[in-house]
Amino acid sequence: MRHGVRLGIDVGRARIGVARSDAGAILAVPVETVARVADGAVQAGADVQRILEIADEHDAFELVVGNPLSLSGQSTASTHDAVAFAGRLAAASDLPVRLVDERLSTVSAQRDLRAAGRPAKRQRSVVDQAAAVIILQHAIDAERASGDAPGRLVPADEGPPPT
Repeated sequence: MRHGVRLGIDVGRARIGVARSDAGAILAVPVETVARVADGAVQAGADVQRILEIADEHDAFELVVGNPLSLSGQSTASTHDAVAFAGRLAAASDLPVRLVDERLSTVSAQRDLRAAGRPAKRQRSVVDQAAAVIILQHAIDAERASGDAPGRLVPADEGPPPT
């Protein structure tokens, strides 16, 4: 098991959930919800910059981005969006960026928040963080079980796959 803090990232259309692990890679915890910036907006790149600031604040050595495949394992519009965002992170940073399977992480996060008694209206602000925790915890657990880094490394020049 590699030692050090990792960030988990749940990429959504409007918000990006961020979680972090402890240095011993035992537990993932929520950190922040970052507003997603539309391509071409005045603040273009502010979302990537904020995530890199969080990585620096926590001395993270790796970024783990959820890859939202369909239940059958096929790519979707959300998959293309997450892969493109992971490519932007990789291009803007020297940190390795890994894509890991995150099927149903947001559904699981919503279920867990409901089970904890959080009303649906109050979930919006934290559901992305909770999904990022699930993504990162699964990646940590997979690495612990296999001994290999989870998912796949994203090259800095990766964009969405052809449609």
